[in-house]
Amino acid sequence: MALHRLASITMGVPDVAETAAYYADFGLTPDGDGWFTTLDGGRQLRIVPAPTRRLVEVRVGVDTPDDLAGAASRLRRLDIESVSDGPTLTAYDRATAVRAVLEVAPRVTQAPVAVPLCNGPGRPDRTGARAAGVLRTGRVRPRKLGHAVVGTTDFDGTASFFRDGLGFKASDYIKDHGAFLRCSTDHHNILVLAAPVAFLHHSSWQVDDIDEVGRGAAAMLEDHPERHIWGLGRHHAGSNFFWYLKDPAGNFSEYYSDMDCIVDDQLWTPEVLEGAKGLFNWGPPPPPSFLAPEDLAALMTGTHSESR
Repeated sequence: MALHRLASITMGVPDVAETAAYYADFGLTPDGDGWFTTLDGGRQLRIVPAPTRRLVEVRVGVDTPDDLAGAASRLRRLDIESVSDGPTLTAYDRATAVRAVLEVAPRVTQAPVAVPLCNGPGRPDRTGARAAGVLRTGRVRPRKLGHAVVGTTDFDGTASFFRDGLGFKASDYIKDHGAFLRCSTDHHNILVLAAPVAFLHHSSWQVDDIDEVGRGAAAMLEDHPERHIWGLGRHHAGSNFFWYLKDPAGNFSEYYSDMDCIVDDQLWTPEVLEGAKGLFNWGPPPPPSFLAPEDLAALMTGTHSESR
């Protein structure tokens, strides 16, 4: 695949300082000028002022300038303008106004993380010691940005922009409602959702394992139970463990681990998922506010104020 990573996202929010404090609590490291870093991915989140919460930009790594030229050609066939500037190509999705920037950049290789010994039926691999997960005391730090989910009023158009224009691959679909698209070997890096208004639904951040998903959420909720949205559970599309929280602007943020990895496109067949399978395999049912965030009406009328 010419595309190789979701390099970063930029989110716009009405109150930058309050939202930035949340993502520092979440485990991202402030790096100046609104940027935050992850352990392995570098600068991957930027928070900027905006009248309403929204996804402003996605940046995607590509291997060569030829990959930029290929994307420009595909976008022209969709009658979408793009601008080339040296090692980057920029285009805008019409329905969401999301700015997509493809940039020639080196691939990032994550160092393997040791898998803790686990016991199972007839398999006492760990003896005489407590599980590593219950002994951890350090704060949870996300390894990398996994994906962003954008709501759009033109589902087919936005899905086509990322898939047929930029060159994302389709992994799975939620019938008539969602498209899981990848620009790396991860199951999805962008999820396009049909919605009554364009908005950022959530961003998702990789941690080491299910213990880190739980520990991260527990730490975030200790003094702020109102942050809880949905979890712990396991998705079907992507197979990952998840826990969702809500930032002060109303965006959801997800800790995840154990995402499906698609190394050979020929060995993966996208499914069209229906019903609960399109959302989760096990866990508590999603609350109504996850399916339709409480501020959607305000976003539609332009009267949005920050969720408290």
